[in-house]
Parts: sequence; C-alpha cells; structure tokens
Amino acid sequence: MTQIVEADFVVPVELSDTRFDQVLSEMMPEYSRSRLQQWIKSGAVKVNGEVRKAKEKLRFNDLIEVQVELESQGEWQAQDIPLDIVFEDDEIMVINKPAGLVVHPAAGNPDGTLVNALLAHCGDSLSGIGGVARPGIVHRLDKGTGGLMIAAKNDAAHEGLSKQFADHSLDRAYMALVWGVPNPTRGEIEGNIGRSPQNRKKMAVVKRGGKYALTRYRVLKAFANVVSLVECRLATGRTHQIRVHMTSIGHPLLGDPVYGGGGRSKRVLLNEAARELVDRLDHQALYACELGFMHPRTGKRIHLKSENTKYIKDIVSILERV
Repeated sequence: MTQIVEADFVVPVELSDTRFDQVLSEMMPEYSRSRLQQWIKSGAVKVNGEVRKAKEKLRFNDLIEVQVELESQGEWQAQDIPLDIVFEDDEIMVINKPAGLVVHPAAGNPDGTLVNALLAHCGDSLSGIGGVARPGIVHRLDKGTGGLMIAAKNDAAHEGLSKQFADHSLDRAYMALVWGVPNPTRGEIEGNIGRSPQNRKKMAVVKRGGKYALTRYRVLKAFANVVSLVECRLATGRTHQIRVHMTSIGHPLLGDPVYGGGGRSKRVLLNEAARELVDRLDHQALYACELGFMHPRTGKRIHLKSENTKYIKDIVSILERV
C-alpha cells in the first residue's frame, strides 16, 4: 500500500529569506529534515512550479507544492503501552496523557509514543492508517504537557472532530504554574504567534505574520507573589500558545525548558523543598484539565474534567507553605 502526500503552502512573511528545506520543515514538522531534503532533491517538492535546491532561500508568497508517493508506514508498530482512558466508545476515545509521552513517531522518537499505544488498543480501525501522517491524532499536546487528549477511531469521527478544532468550538482549559502573579488577575492575552525572528526553534508573539491567538486566564491562587496557579482557556489553538502568551506578559511557566528562563530569578524566594521540586521539573508545569466537544456521531455535548495533576498538586502542596 502506498500513501500520497499532497500539500500546497504559501511562504509566510516571517519565513521570507529562509532556506527551502528549513521552510518545508516548518510547514511539515511531522517529517524529518533529512526526508524533506530527499523529497526536494528528487523534484517531488517544487517552488512556483520549479525544482529548487534545498539551500536556496525562498521569498514571501512563494508557492510550495508537495506531491510525494510513500510506501506504507510499516515503522508504526503497535505497542502495549498502558493508557489512562477517561472516555471511550466506538468512534472516539479520550485519554489522560502523562507528561513526557510523545504523541507520534518522529525523528528521535521512532516508537514508544501515543500513536503506538493507540495502534495496539484500537487495531486497524484507527483513523487514518495508511492515509495520514498521524493515525488517530486529531490534535496534540507537547511532550511535556500532560492531560486530556482526544483521538478518533475512524475517519468519520476524525473529520467531525477536526472541524471543531478548525472553528474553535471546543472548550479547552489548562492548569498552569507560572512565575509571579499576573496583574490583572483575570484577563485576555491577544497576539499573533509565529516563529521567533531571533530563534527559529521557538515560537513568539510577532508583530508581523503569524496566526491570531487568544488566551483567557484567571489566577486561582498566588503563593507569596512568587508563583501563581493559573487557569488558561484557549479560544484558539496555536503551537505553544499558553507557554508563549504567558511568557509574553512576563509570567513564564515553571519548568519550561524553552520559555521558562525569564522567571527563575524568583526561585531564591522559594523554600528549600519547593526549590528542589521545581529544579527536578524537566517539563513545563502545564496540564490539560478540561475538554468539551460535540460527539461527532450523536451530536451530544461531552464535557470532561480531570484532576489527575499529580506533579502540579505536589508543587502546590509545598508552595502553600511558602
């Protein structure tokens, strides 16, 4: 069985004057850079209808056309990885993803992912097998973010859920621990999110280009003006949205390996036990605690909550003694 990968992209302004292979990597992060370079070299990816070299720099509004025929994704193996299932029927399942679990196979993580676990649990019915790059996956959580995540068990469910993500009609709430106390303690953060001009590996609130993003937040508890427990609700769903938006107002997440450096000056104000716990964090203190959506077959509204936030609760219990 073969898989046809077809896609068209227009180079956004923030990627103007960037290497062809780098632009393609930004647009298709589910594929490794080496694979994308092979596609470019073979002529399967064209710019404005022409074959280009991987090192050539592209310009704003250049049209990238991808048409590649792949062999069946035999490397995706079913693996018996335990799943914390919150809801399941014949169409969908919602799992409580632990922090540290990668969602889908990619360079550096060929197996041991959520997709491998879903393949074992759902078998050949899993949405998108042989058809998309991420079978069953409708949305994603970062490796370091735990919490509620929905997967489609067939293509009809996948399509119905994808539409809800596209029109932002889902309810998604997260619990986060951030440095400092946001002022005001309830508000909205607006700002287009795109690749950081200073560091292409990071996202940032950008003045030009990017995609519109809106996060609503409220402080649930403050700990001596050092750390806050914050609820964040997504009105949009952009890459690293909560992490980027909270950083943009001066309150990065505890433990965030990419965006969290700006708040660590407050670390010295914590007690010893809290410092040790924060120092052991190897991921951002962010947990998807609430998920609401319309069932893709029945149309019934489903609203799920989870309080299985052990690593956040552990920190809170110590912070309460600050």
